[in-house]
Amino acid sequence: MSEVFQLYGMIIVEFLAELLVFCFLFFLGRKRSAGFFWKAPLCLLLLFAAGIPVAWFYSAFGDNVFGRIAVYLFLFGLVIAASAWCYAEPFFKILFCCTLAYAAQNLVYKFFLFCWTGGEYFRIFDNWGTNFSLFYRLVYYSFFLASTAAVYFLFVRGITKRLSSCDLDHRMLALTVFVLGITILLCSFEDIYFARLSTERENRFEGGDLVILRETGNAFSIVCCIIVFLLSHKTVVERELSREVEYLKHAIRQSERQYRISKDTIDLINIKCHDIRYKLGMLASEVPVLKDISKDVAIYDSRISTGSPLLDVLLTEKSLFCEQNNINMSCMIDGGKLDFIEEGDLYCLFGNLIDNALDAVKKLADPSRRVIDLVVKAKDGLLLVQEENYFDGELEFSEGLPVTTKGDKDHHGFGMRSLRLIARKYGGELSAFVKGDVFHLNIIFGNIQSV
Repeated sequence: MSEVFQLYGMIIVEFLAELLVFCFLFFLGRKRSAGFFWKAPLCLLLLFAAGIPVAWFYSAFGDNVFGRIAVYLFLFGLVIAASAWCYAEPFFKILFCCTLAYAAQNLVYKFFLFCWTGGEYFRIFDNWGTNFSLFYRLVYYSFFLASTAAVYFLFVRGITKRLSSCDLDHRMLALTVFVLGITILLCSFEDIYFARLSTERENRFEGGDLVILRETGNAFSIVCCIIVFLLSHKTVVERELSREVEYLKHAIRQSERQYRISKDTIDLINIKCHDIRYKLGMLASEVPVLKDISKDVAIYDSRISTGSPLLDVLLTEKSLFCEQNNINMSCMIDGGKLDFIEEGDLYCLFGNLIDNALDAVKKLADPSRRVIDLVVKAKDGLLLVQEENYFDGELEFSEGLPVTTKGDKDHHGFGMRSLRLIARKYGGELSAFVKGDVFHLNIIFGNIQSV
C-alpha cells in the first residue's frame, strides 16, 4: 500500500497538477459554465481522488507499455470531462485546449529529461549525496515553472488570443491529436525500456550509445510537441483569416448594394433639387427670401467630380453628412487611376476609410479641427492614397493597425483590417501612424501602369 501512495504522490499527482496548470492557461478567456466556481473545486477533488485507484493500477501494470498508456489516457479523459463540465464551449474546442495542454506538459517534461540525461552522463549530480531526492524535486519544480512561462509566451498566448474568434478545422484537430498520440506511445516505450537499462538510478547509463539513443528519443518527442503547437497555431490563424475574408466578402456585397442605392437616391435628389432650384430662381426676383432658400437647395444640386463615377456617388453622399455635422472634407482625387480596383472593393475601401475618419472628427468639440484631408495621386509609377484627420485621446496599435475604441472588440475593428486586405489584394500596402493629434493613413499601390 505504501508503494501505491508513493506512486500516487510522485507520478499521478504531479502529472495531474502539471496538466491542469496548462489547462488553466489554455482555458483563460474561455466561456465558463453556470456554477463554475463550485464545479471547478469539486472537479479538482474528484480528479485527485480518482488518482488513488489509478495509482494502484499503475503499480500493477505500470511496467507494461499498454498499462502505462492506459493510465495517462484515462487521466487525460477525466481532465477533458471535467473541462467540458466547467466550460460552456463546443466540445471540439475543449478537446483542442486539453490536447494542447497535454502537448505542453509533455514538451516541458521531455525537455527536462533531455537536460537531465545529459547532466547524468557528465556526472553533474553525483555530489548531492543523501539529499538527492530533495535537490531533484527543487530542480524539477524550478525547471517546470521557468519552462511553463517560456511555453506560454512562445506558444500558448499566440493561440489563445485568437481561439475565441475562430471555428476549428476538425481535420487539423484530428491531425494534431494523431501526432500527440504517436508521441505519447513512443514516450511510454522509451520510459519503460530505458528505465530497465539504467544503472544506479533512472536515466543514468554506462554506455554513450544508450545516452545518444535516449537523447534522440527525447529530442524527437520535443520536436513532435512543437509540431503540434505549430499545426495548432496554423489552424487558428487560418480560421481567423478565413473569418475576416468572409466578413470582407459580405462587406463588399453590402457595399455594392449600398452603392446602387446611393447612386439612384442621389441622382433622384439632384434631379428634383435642380428643378426646384430652377423654379425658385424664376421667383427670386419677386420674393427676395427665396434667394436664401435657393442657396440651401443648391447644396443637394451638386456632384463631386473625381473621374470615378463610384467615388463621385460615395463622396457626394459623405459630403452631405459633413455639411450636416459641420465637417470640412477636402478631396483631391484622381479617380481615373483607381479603375484597376473592382467596384465593390473600391466602395468598401473608401467607404471604410472615410467612415473611420468621420467617426473620429465628429466627436471633436472644436469645429476648426473637424477636418478630413483625402488625396489620391499617381507619382513615379506609384498610386498614393493619403488620409489625414484630427482626433482626441490616444490610439493603441496592434500589428501596425489602430485597435478599435469600441467596446466589443470581437465584432468591431474589421474596418482597418478590411482596408489592408483590399490593399494587399491589389498589390498595395497600408500603413498608419499618429503624429501629434493627427492620424495619418497611407496606402501605396505599386506599378499601377501594369495593373
